[in-house]
Amino acid sequence: MRRHEGAAGLPAGFDEPVFAEPWQAEAFAMTVALHEKGLFSWSEWADALSAEVKKPGAANDGHDYYEHWLAALEGLLSAKGVAGKGDVDALAAAWERAAHATPHGKPILLENDPAPDQ
Repeated sequence: MRRHEGAAGLPAGFDEPVFAEPWQAEAFAMTVALHEKGLFSWSEWADALSAEVKKPGAANDGHDYYEHWLAALEGLLSAKGVAGKGDVDALAAAWERAAHATPHGKPILLENDPAPDQ
């Protein structure tokens, strides 16, 4: 195969999106950024993600892969003392409330959380 062969020479699915949902790309980017900041090594990350994917109940077709990815990231944040599960859950709930309180078409901002003390 020549180097500039065009789409016909690419594997099936090559031009499809890498991430099914924006939050998956964001979780991926956060993981890379935290690794680059030195919070964890790639082997620590691989071990954490592998442990999540191997848990009972994981989908055989991998459709829940990024849910495991997020759980692994949350676990590392907790293990490293950056943010405990309660902190992560509270922030996720705040974003959820802010999303529901934001008019359609407007940016979702944490400041839109109608109950910031919960």
